[in-house]
Amino acid sequence: MPHLTTQNYDLVNQNFQIDEFPNECPYCHRIIHPRIDRSAYNSQNEILEVLFFCTHYRCNRFFLAFYTREGQSSSNFNLKYLMFGNPISQEFSDIIKQISPSFIKIYNESYFSEQHNLKEICGAGYRKSIEFLIKDYLIKKDETKSDEIKKKYLGNCINDYVTNANIKIVVSRATWLGNDETHYMRKWEDQDLTNLKDLIRLTINWIEDETLTEKYKIDMPEK
Repeated sequence: MPHLTTQNYDLVNQNFQIDEFPNECPYCHRIIHPRIDRSAYNSQNEILEVLFFCTHYRCNRFFLAFYTREGQSSSNFNLKYLMFGNPISQEFSDIIKQISPSFIKIYNESYFSEQHNLKEICGAGYRKSIEFLIKDYLIKKDETKSDEIKKKYLGNCINDYVTNANIKIVVSRATWLGNDETHYMRKWEDQDLTNLKDLIRLTINWIEDETLTEKYKIDMPEK
């Protein structure tokens, strides 16, 4: 466990143990072994702030890491999050780009907020992205139902129009977890944002598989 010493406002040395160094620069996103430039302990909110230096020669930028105390009286601190940097965009296939550009935009805005540690609001954004993905997917399959799909609640759209059993299973659960992110009390306390994003990814996978299957059925009919 790395050890560091910092001074408080009275220039008194304080010793801390931190669990790990960041292994990725939040600006260039390369795997690095950063160097510590300086550190400071904020006694008011009990957060240890460490200023790191990216060691990659094409970047060389400074960034802040925030550590929180392991226990009430412990001198051990665990890495909590990094301050900002350049957010990463999630890439999606051409199939998803054609089906729902709005989904991609909303998903990445939610992903940006998550990377900036705004985890109380990004879940609601992921939930919104699910609605756009599924409604655009259903409209793409049957444009004659476009108006009624747009007006219906997402749950009713899933029950009434999603015929692929695998998509229905995973997107229903994604919706449950997404709804949890917007409610005062959670129903699925053992599930979190990671599980929500897993279910969105599974939904995307099944939509892509179905779309490709239909494409090859048309391109290569039985002879």
